[in-house]
Amino acid sequence: MAGRGPQSFKKRQKEQLRKEKQQEKNAKRAERRTLGGVSPLEEEIPLLDGPVIFEVDEADLPWDGTPRVSESETT
Repeated sequence: MAGRGPQSFKKRQKEQLRKEKQQEKNAKRAERRTLGGVSPLEEEIPLLDGPVIFEVDEADLPWDGTPRVSESETT
């Protein structure tokens, strides 16, 4: 490899890195297929049987009857 220039060496390293990333992606895809196609997010979301009803305290309602939104709930 002594006869090759630095650009060829850089290209070879870049190509090897690309191939490694491609192999990692293919391994992740294969792993997801073996799990049955269930994403991690779907496992965390609970299924609801109906609407969720929240208790509202009368003190939290402004004069027009609509619930207030606190600063911590908006962010």
